Amino acid sequence: MDGFFDIPSDLQHSWIGLVGLHVREAGLPVLAGLLISLPLAQLCVRFRWLYPPVLWVTTVLYAIPSLAFFVVLIDYTGQTELTVMIPLTVYTLVILVPAIVDGVRSVPQETIAAATAMGFGPVRRYVQVQLPIAVPAIIAGLRVATVSSISLVSVGALIGNQGALGNLINDANIYNRPELAVNAVLTMAVLAILADGLLVVVRLLLTPWMPSGARARRAQRPEPEVAAR
Repeated sequence: MDGFFDIPSDLQHSWIGLVGLHVREAGLPVLAGLLISLPLAQLCVRFRWLYPPVLWVTTVLYAIPSLAFFVVLIDYTGQTELTVMIPLTVYTLVILVPAIVDGVRSVPQETIAAATAMGFGPVRRYVQVQLPIAVPAIIAGLRVATVSSISLVSVGALIGNQGALGNLINDANIYNRPELAVNAVLTMAVLAILADGLLVVVRLLLTPWMPSGARARRAQRPEPEVAAR
């Protein structure tokens, strides 16, 4: 354990610095992907014919290996964090767009009709009615996208130490220090668990109208007197 947090000087960061860098490189693409997916999903909901080609394009882009993205981007963005974050942003679209579309489409037609009768236009209805009801589905997509992004950041180690905690895995091979790889894997796992838990808390705060697990189980469990009858 003596060398567990002894980070090689070539990484130019402390362990805490690498954790912060990893959070930034993983979090910003998810945020950017969400900002792109929200209007794109609205277009797919409003124009149903648009959804299949959008889903096809995002799926094809997701299938492109990150290394191929790096080769294309490196001439324009260099060996920088941006070169890592652009592919991660693209990868989130294949998760977030379907999640938002499915969530918005699950809104009851009666609710949409009531909002329309109250004078809500398409944009206002989408923002103030459909998205709040679709929050559980959106958060579910964000949870998958965030955990995936935390894992994929490490690939950035292939382009000049831009992989944050993933750089430790590369240095573990260079300096024959397997504890660095263990450090990276464990830290990324903890970050993924914490991020997932944070999103669950956000979902609970944004959807107070949804029953918690305990309340839902109690609501479904019959009362003793009812069960006796």
